Amino acid sequence: MPMNNTNLARISLKDLVMITLGTGFYGWSLININIPNQLAEGGLSGITLILLALFNWNPAYTNLILNVPLLLLGYRILGRRSFIYTIWGIATLSFWLYTWQTLPMHPILHHDMLIAGLLAGIISGVGLGIVFRFGGTSGGTDVVARIMEQKFAIQIGRTMFALDAVVLLMSLVYIDIVQMMYTLIASFVFAQVVGLTQQGAYTARSFMIFTSYPEEISHAIMDELERGTSLLKSEGGYSHREQRVVYVVVDPSEVSAVQHIIQEIDPKAFVSIFTAQEQLGEGFSYLRPKKKFIFF
Repeated sequence: MPMNNTNLARISLKDLVMITLGTGFYGWSLININIPNQLAEGGLSGITLILLALFNWNPAYTNLILNVPLLLLGYRILGRRSFIYTIWGIATLSFWLYTWQTLPMHPILHHDMLIAGLLAGIISGVGLGIVFRFGGTSGGTDVVARIMEQKFAIQIGRTMFALDAVVLLMSLVYIDIVQMMYTLIASFVFAQVVGLTQQGAYTARSFMIFTSYPEEISHAIMDELERGTSLLKSEGGYSHREQRVVYVVVDPSEVSAVQHIIQEIDPKAFVSIFTAQEQLGEGFSYLRPKKKFIFF
């Protein structure tokens, strides 16, 4: 695909490295936990496991083969950067699926299916969470979901849920109900860990404070917590009276302190508190607390 210098500049080496790391975790989980313990998987990866169980087809190859027609259908929709990252994710996942088969590292779980389900959800969730966090995908149902969204205005989440459900039902051709229930446990844990890894464990809290004393509350927050505040202009929907709203983003541990300040100055203030999934700027991205490796 031809690209100019601007498009090339958007491709980050760090992103490619982290996508490779993420697909490595995901591939390890599929080969060393899902397959030995007969746990199914959703999406296209689940189809590769079905083909392995029925025809002994190597998932490293079927992952590549099944993704080719999806890429041909979706290359215009993905955009150049996403298209390149998706190709990289598919290629590295197939590489890791092949590598982990030649270097098996099956953990000793003493035939405990619950532990297997939990581990599968955690490790694969961390892996794909890293991939998504750095703008990549592993191909498969993600490409189909984007096509459905653009062509038929169907939300991505609904399409992916429906496709995963269909694949899991198809998996009953080689696993039983008990194994399916453990697969569902793994899928639940997977969804939670993906969200945690993708968004990060450090979520701030933002306050919208509607008060008759905006100056006083603003200064109190800045003085006591050393957090910057903003005074936003607003107009009452009923009274049409102009007023200023205090907006501030704080660490979760500072929420009670802000609430105490508001209660002391204006007990009648109307307050909305939101979870800020990501925050950039001084005090957060520059001086944010150090976190464990997987949360970056």
